[in-house]
Amino acid sequence: MNRIFIIILDGVGIGELPDAGLYGDQGSNTLANLAKVYGNLNLPNLEKLGLGKIYPIQGLNSELSSAGAYGKMAEQSMGKDSTTGHWEIAGIKLEAPFPTYPQGFPDKILTEFEEKIGRKTLGNYPASGTEILKLLGEEHLKTGQPIVYTSADSVFQIAAHEDLIPLEQLYHFCQVAREILRAEHAVARVIARPFVGESKDSFKRTVNRRDFSLKPFSRTMHLILQENRIKTVAIGKIDDLYAGSGIDEVHVSKSNHQGMEILLKARDEISSGLIMANLVDFDMLFGHRNDVNGFAGALQEFDSWLPEFGQGLTGDDMVILTADHGNDPTTPSTDHSREYVPLLVYGPGVKQNIDLGTRSTFADVQATVCENFGLAGTGFGNSFLSEIIKGYL
Repeated sequence: MNRIFIIILDGVGIGELPDAGLYGDQGSNTLANLAKVYGNLNLPNLEKLGLGKIYPIQGLNSELSSAGAYGKMAEQSMGKDSTTGHWEIAGIKLEAPFPTYPQGFPDKILTEFEEKIGRKTLGNYPASGTEILKLLGEEHLKTGQPIVYTSADSVFQIAAHEDLIPLEQLYHFCQVAREILRAEHAVARVIARPFVGESKDSFKRTVNRRDFSLKPFSRTMHLILQENRIKTVAIGKIDDLYAGSGIDEVHVSKSNHQGMEILLKARDEISSGLIMANLVDFDMLFGHRNDVNGFAGALQEFDSWLPEFGQGLTGDDMVILTADHGNDPTTPSTDHSREYVPLLVYGPGVKQNIDLGTRSTFADVQATVCENFGLAGTGFGNSFLSEIIKGYL
């Protein structure tokens, strides 16, 4: 294939992993549980690609012949955050999880941060992003002190009102935190969480979120491709999650809709290479807020978009649809869930109705991508290219 599109449906898991209990995620199944609570999911195009054949999902036919290859992937790395999932897709296995802070960040970290930004902070405990605005947003407006909080994931989040702390200043605060959070305190991401509104009843996070991730500490498929002059394109938060490592071209998107529009443009204008996109709304807007209807609606919107995207694909194109973790909106938790992720592969040159089974790692994606371009991968993961490509030699 001359072009490979990888589209990450952020947070769209498909069943608990065997070790889900260690993470408090027993019973999580983002897609299947969503379908049970919402009612039949109407996803005819994902159904044709074989989504219902991976795991029983109410409303999807599991008996039809799929228009591509289908399966699911297990995560070998420890953790269930976006960075861990994306890094494993690109060929990195984490032997230990990124640090988390269920009791808040140590005084030493907060003191250094406050000294370097020249002001005190509020919060410093795990919380839902919407709830902490209700609790501390008005105090933030009175004092000008940014809100620092975390979650079950390895994140240092800074919330600030856009009219009080301009975006560039907030992003600078995040860069300061990123420099401080090293060694044993090297959290996966520092996240800027700007918001607007006048009171706790009207506060709303904006689309100007920005992630400041660690730089991958070993080689990824992006670096391997870049070193061999194969173009790498990042859409959405892909560039942030790899800290720009191995990325040639960056397109920022603030929503699923914008990400899908950029994908259409990339399909028409980029002639070769790897185009990787993250569609964040499933996770950010709906999974973390336990919004079943919103989650189902976003899936159906994406499903309706797929035929338009497919119209411009050629025989030299392959599309990989997958996810980075789960985020089951039907469970009491508003955090990510430790789940298998779906794997759907299609394109004019891809064989139909191929069962890829349960892959032992997300890194099978990078192995497949690198083999496709005639390159040795990172050494982690097994390629499924020979199983899916018509006329494979």
